[in-house]
Amino acid sequence: MILRKQFRLKLPTRTLELGKRTLVMGVLNVTPDSFSDGGLYAGADRAIAHALAMAQAGADLIDIGGESTRPGSEGISVEEELRRVLPVLEGLRAKLRVPISIDTQKAEVAEAAAAAGAEIVNDISGLRSDPCIAEVARKHKLALILMHIRGTPRTMQERSFARDVVRDVASGLRAAIARAAKAGVPCSRLILDPGIGFGKSFRQNYELLARLPELARLDCPLLVGTSRKTFLGATLARDGRRAAPEDRIWGTAGTVAAGILGGAHIVRVHDVAEMAQVARVADCVLDPRLSPRA
Repeated sequence: MILRKQFRLKLPTRTLELGKRTLVMGVLNVTPDSFSDGGLYAGADRAIAHALAMAQAGADLIDIGGESTRPGSEGISVEEELRRVLPVLEGLRAKLRVPISIDTQKAEVAEAAAAAGAEIVNDISGLRSDPCIAEVARKHKLALILMHIRGTPRTMQERSFARDVVRDVASGLRAAIARAAKAGVPCSRLILDPGIGFGKSFRQNYELLARLPELARLDCPLLVGTSRKTFLGATLARDGRRAAPEDRIWGTAGTVAAGILGGAHIVRVHDVAEMAQVARVADCVLDPRLSPRA
């Protein structure tokens, strides 16, 4: 457990205080094939309702993605991704009070999302797939989440894993920061994500959580996304069968608490109401002054 550094994250319409308490980012997949909830919110009306429900349940941010990045997934066209996400973004614009993040690896999608009100771009490739995303972020003064991944979603679990996962992640994130800086995106708009589950072995995912304070040395806010992931399904397996995604909530809770105690500023989750409670309690462990007076 470490003393979490505080940051001020500049967005186009507001500034977020990071570190006083953990922010909860709700996941909204408007895809037919995501690993956890593929197809549940593929329709715009249902997706909009779910985003509003997550905000009501305690989400501080909503992350909207139109392209699945589960292991083995194939990419989709810009046109298809826009067809999925734009109706949701436009439907939420006048209804949602919390900032919206767009989960994309395409500059064209980021540009359209910014025009529709998104204030954060979540790029799982760390600006490797499309470096022009950094130009979009700079132009619109968007915050930028840079994630570490080995390979691509299609290949990430087929390649060899790093010998030293923390060194590999730190090196990759430093390179992503440099790409953002070259495009003129200031550090005050960057968030780093170690990419739990993206090209790491099950054991390495736990090692990253245990050694998260080492990544805090990169001097940027940290986001951790462990929600319902496969390594939890393996850990919680019974009779040789992995736990289904919907049966990984308590396992997710354990990793969310561990991430916060290790220095995470934002946790990205599917089960907002439950993880908002976990975050509140973990924050009180970090700083007992946050607990209510008896």
